[in-house]
Amino acid sequence: MSTATQELPLILSEVEVTAVEQVSPTFVRIELGSPALADFGVDGPLFDQRLKVVFPNEAGRLASFEGADESWFTTWMDIPAEERGHMRTYTVREVRGEGVDTRLVVDFVLHLAEGATGPGSAWAAKAVVGDRLVILAPRRGVPFGGIEFDPGTARNLFLVGDETAVPAIASILADLPAKAVGTALLEVPVAADVQELVHPEGVEVIWLPRDGAPHGEKLISTVREHFGLAPVGEVVDDVSVDPDLWETPTYSSSGEELDDTVVVIGHDLAGLYAWIAGESKVVTTLRRVLVKELEIDRHQVAFMGYWRHGVAMRS
Repeated sequence: MSTATQELPLILSEVEVTAVEQVSPTFVRIELGSPALADFGVDGPLFDQRLKVVFPNEAGRLASFEGADESWFTTWMDIPAEERGHMRTYTVREVRGEGVDTRLVVDFVLHLAEGATGPGSAWAAKAVVGDRLVILAPRRGVPFGGIEFDPGTARNLFLVGDETAVPAIASILADLPAKAVGTALLEVPVAADVQELVHPEGVEVIWLPRDGAPHGEKLISTVREHFGLAPVGEVVDDVSVDPDLWETPTYSSSGEELDDTVVVIGHDLAGLYAWIAGESKVVTTLRRVLVKELEIDRHQVAFMGYWRHGVAMRS
């Protein structure tokens, strides 16, 4: 097994598939185990905690991280692309067990879009118990990052995402306090992808199966109607989409200055916190709805482009 030394402030380890469950046509749930996961943990709820996954290369071999130090990423990137495999980002859907029996559960989306598949979904579609991956994950007691959900004192939550954001939203819902209030909108490819999720009684969960409709169409129209807007509005053009879109109350991928933003206390939606993730064009369109049309303060929103139609993700 290739496992990072204790000198690293993170867990960098090979893990083994210990269970595979086909949850629905689009989602496969995979449980991962390793003695190294005994050190897994974060300070507080997991919410949308991310981890990195390195998949085997086309020959089925994993890059070795044996004896890795702080230069591990540069060392890995120096390996020829066809040999090192692909690195992708996923959400920790659930943690099971404890100590050396700790298991991380990850829900994989089998298709990012109709007819399209990437290295993660291709691997997950064929995964069996005993297969191996390398993960990069938080070590208990050491800052790692990767949690963007940060509602502060918001009184009303608004969670929105397509199938790639369903695992994160599901994890957030499970970790919310029982008194939480809000709405979660989840767009999935087909009705059979609808799942039973644990969530506070005060949070309404609305599933939006596309069932052949264009990606994001139902999500955008439902968001608009939720705020009393006409169901059809402006959709951003391809030139205006940032494939690396990532904006939180404290960070902007476009370099937007946020420190001087003044929270508009008197705004009708001053108590709202919105967390929106999924395909970048859809997320960019929804950003315009909330920030431009509704004039919601930027400190109240998080917009994350998890993927982009027609653009290959970088490792």
